[in-house]
Amino acid sequence: MRGCNCNGPQSHALSETLQQLFNSQPRRICPSLRASTPLSPSSSDQSILPIALSLDPLCLTHLWDSVHVRPSMGTEISEPLLLDSGKSVDGDGGEERIPDWKDQITVRGLVVSAVLGSLFCIITHKLNLTVGIIPSLNVAAGLLGFFFVKSWTGLLSRLGLSVAPFTRQENTVIQTCVVACYGLAFSGGFGSYLIAMDERTYQLIGADYPGNRAADVINPGLGWMIGFLFVVSFLGLFSLVPLRKVMVMDYKLTYPSGTATAMLINSFHTNSGAELAGKQVSCLGKYLSISLSWSCFKWFFSGIGDSCGFDNFPSLGLTLFKNTFYFDFSPTYVGCGLICPHIVNCSVLLGAIISWGFLWPFISKHAGDWYPADLGSNDFKGLYGYKVFIAISLILGDGLYNLIKIIGITVKEMFNKGSKTSNLPIVMEALDGESSKIVMEQRKRDQIFLKDRIPSWFAASGYLGLAAISTVAIPMLFPPLRWYLVLSSYIIAPALAFCNSYGTGLTDWSLASTYGKIGLFMVASLVGSNGGVVAGLAACGVMMSIVSTAADLMQDFKTGYLTLSSAKSMFVSQLVGTAMGCIIAPLTFWLFWTAFDIGAPDGPYKAPYAVIFREMAILGIEGFSELPKNCLPMCLGFFVAALAVNLLRDMTPKKVSQFIPIPMAMAVPFYIGAYFAIDMFVGTVILFIWERINRKDAEDFAGAVASGLICGDGIWTIPSAVLSIFRINPPICMYFGPSTRS
Repeated sequence: MRGCNCNGPQSHALSETLQQLFNSQPRRICPSLRASTPLSPSSSDQSILPIALSLDPLCLTHLWDSVHVRPSMGTEISEPLLLDSGKSVDGDGGEERIPDWKDQITVRGLVVSAVLGSLFCIITHKLNLTVGIIPSLNVAAGLLGFFFVKSWTGLLSRLGLSVAPFTRQENTVIQTCVVACYGLAFSGGFGSYLIAMDERTYQLIGADYPGNRAADVINPGLGWMIGFLFVVSFLGLFSLVPLRKVMVMDYKLTYPSGTATAMLINSFHTNSGAELAGKQVSCLGKYLSISLSWSCFKWFFSGIGDSCGFDNFPSLGLTLFKNTFYFDFSPTYVGCGLICPHIVNCSVLLGAIISWGFLWPFISKHAGDWYPADLGSNDFKGLYGYKVFIAISLILGDGLYNLIKIIGITVKEMFNKGSKTSNLPIVMEALDGESSKIVMEQRKRDQIFLKDRIPSWFAASGYLGLAAISTVAIPMLFPPLRWYLVLSSYIIAPALAFCNSYGTGLTDWSLASTYGKIGLFMVASLVGSNGGVVAGLAACGVMMSIVSTAADLMQDFKTGYLTLSSAKSMFVSQLVGTAMGCIIAPLTFWLFWTAFDIGAPDGPYKAPYAVIFREMAILGIEGFSELPKNCLPMCLGFFVAALAVNLLRDMTPKKVSQFIPIPMAMAVPFYIGAYFAIDMFVGTVILFIWERINRKDAEDFAGAVASGLICGDGIWTIPSAVLSIFRINPPICMYFGPSTRS
């Protein structure tokens, strides 16, 4: 409770509420209340507040619900968000039974999931291929799923047709399916390890660069990409299914995003929540239309090439424009700024200032000494090499620190899971057999979660069968990756998937890409120069897919547990969503691949992580001997700095650490440029001012505004790609240059 104001108005309101509740059956209100705790009616605020802080978090949640306050969402809800027994409340306040798991998965839900999955795959690809930062779209998935099905049922009802009611369980299934689908647009490597194998990335690094061989080139192909995803994407779903009870019920991991999503979905299906959801949908549609119209308008001025239009508007002057400091009027990046935390956006801007404002101009002054002055702007033996390798150092330093930290937390908690003095953010519930409402609610959730069992033999058979198929198939797709390396990966993968899923449950931070990079380095170094690049990149994909999907599944199990959804329906919807993603993600990527110049360093779709991942594989083989002068000491310095900054964030009080930047976020503009950092900072400034003017409105509608901006710009990608395929060019090139005297 560091940083809590125990004398503020909220603490007094809580104290008064607790006092009233404690005066009437206190042990019934919270069975885990310490028996030795005095409950004197004359207790003051200063004495009653420690009593509150001694309660279990679930009890505090229950007490707050008693006064209809949800601090995390800033939304007043007059109905309970975790419902009793086997009853859920429909929009009219009536009761309906919880549907069977098969009834939770509907045809209309799958159709909506496919539509939203396609849209979010396009958005994810666009972000992946431009800046590599992908905000969570789970809220948008739940909100749009609610909107589409409600619109569907409302239309059919007006036509006089009978429709099944839309339940929170169906809403949860849709959200799960959509997230599983668009998640493959990220973990499938379309902006990282898969595209790092292509010829453009090979040429960008240089044919004469040590370790960069022409034989290690595999260009994207629709057939083999779909096949690869089907082979590797399902194993993570089977790896941890038998541990779902342990992770969700026994360890009581919080899974913050999963819990927040459940609260959101539950709120949609209350009277006041449904009203707010309608306003949010209206807001989302408004800003989606604005974003789509603006993106269409911008296209007319973008001309031919990469130097025209609003995307190259020198809004801060031509001098700063040369160093990529300008606002490019991108609704997507402004939307990302509205969604991402303030510290992330400020970290990105700080990284841009350090790199493009000071570091790169400083290194450029040493051209001819540290590196040949006549090299091209994209030659790894020149300034470009410093950009890539210093960014890699920050990413690896941040990733390594958090990996060690989360493994340490996991091991510590595993040994102390029975201790009552644990400081980890785990909900500790004590059941003493009393028939309190909160105990009955939990028992009902437990009963529903365990009702439709997924047999352990089925999960084990599925994992072993898929592992066998993958062990045979992957070497056929990537010959340098031998079968025994694939088999070894699948032997250790469940342990890594458990660590990642447990860490995600504690911290809400999935380190899938970090585990993938570790696999990349290890396999590339084992295989060596004869195919190590391709083998390392493919092994990265295998590891990322398993640990990412396993963590996503556990997150969805937590959401289903809190929305009274069947574990079996969650598992099946994950399978269906993953199958959709195996087809939709490659198809939507192919739209970008055929329509745009992917990987061009001066174009809008730079695919920044393609170069970074290929260079990591080369480093695993060749070492650091070919780095430019003074590049290795700089890389070591930034690597140590990333470790030190993370350590400082963890060692200082929260009121201080909340202002310390995040190295991973700082690393992104080092390679890409400062322009998107300006856009994201504009978004965070808008949100900051909005919160100061009306915090409740900001909390209720900022996510909807951001989702509308991102979705509208993403939708425009489809007609833009079609126009590009048919070679229809924009009619105007708006260009800015210095004025000259005649």
